[in-house]
Amino acid sequence: MFTNAQRQVERTGRSGTPREQYLQDLVTQFQNATAEESKEKIAANLANFAYDPFNYAFMRQLNVLELFLDCITEPNERLVEFGVGGICNSCVDPANASVIIQCDGIPLVIQCLSSPVRNTVTYALGALYYLCNPLTKKDILKPDVIRTIREYAAAGSVNVSFSNLANAFLEKHVDS
Repeated sequence: MFTNAQRQVERTGRSGTPREQYLQDLVTQFQNATAEESKEKIAANLANFAYDPFNYAFMRQLNVLELFLDCITEPNERLVEFGVGGICNSCVDPANASVIIQCDGIPLVIQCLSSPVRNTVTYALGALYYLCNPLTKKDILKPDVIRTIREYAAAGSVNVSFSNLANAFLEKHVDS
C-alpha cells in the first residue's frame, strides 16, 4: 500500500520514470491541459498519489498542494472534488497541513461542505478533521461551520459516511 525507497526502485525498474519526475510530468500536463476532462483525470491521478507518505515531500516541492487548492476554486465540480480529495489525502502530514494552512486553504475546504457532490463533502469533512488544531480552531470552529457539521452528524439515515465523519470531528474538536 505505502511505498518506500526500496519498493519504489523495485516497481520503477531500470527504464521506469522515478516518482518525482512522474509527478512533475503530471503537474506539467495539468498546467498545459486545455480540455476539462484531461485536467480532471490528471487531478484525480495526483489526488491518488497524495495518500502515500512517500510522495509528500515531492508534492510540496512540486507545489501540488497549491494545485489542489486552485482546483477547489474552479467552477468544475469534478476538479473541486479531486482538489479537496487531494487535500484530504495529504493533510494528515503536519508539513502538508502547514502548507495548506499558509496558503489560506481552510476557507476553501470549508466552502466544500456545501457542495452538491457527496465525495467533495466527505473529503472536506476528513480534511477539516486533520487541519483542526489549536492554531486553526478559530478559523474552523465558527458557529456556521459547527452548525453544518452537526447537521451532517444528525444525517445518519441519509448518509452514514457524512454522519460518521461529522461525529468524529465533533468528538475530537468540539465536544471534548
